[in-house]
Amino acid sequence: MARPKPLKKYDLCPDGVTVIVDWDQFSVGSSFFVPCIDTENCKEQVLKVAKEKKFTVEVRRRIEDGKWGVRFWRTL
Repeated sequence: MARPKPLKKYDLCPDGVTVIVDWDQFSVGSSFFVPCIDTENCKEQVLKVAKEKKFTVEVRRRIEDGKWGVRFWRTL
């Protein structure tokens, strides 16, 4: 079964559900959480966008509000 593709170039789609991130608001020191099961796929998608945008990010798999997922912090 093929994975659904994100709607736009920088949208995420780790579990087949599109997640839209406002990358212009992702400033140094800020973070966002993506609830998902396929955390490795999510991490790869965010790191690909970060590389294109020349962002440095820290990644941690976490449980937040009872939901498994990944939190990303912009460090540079």
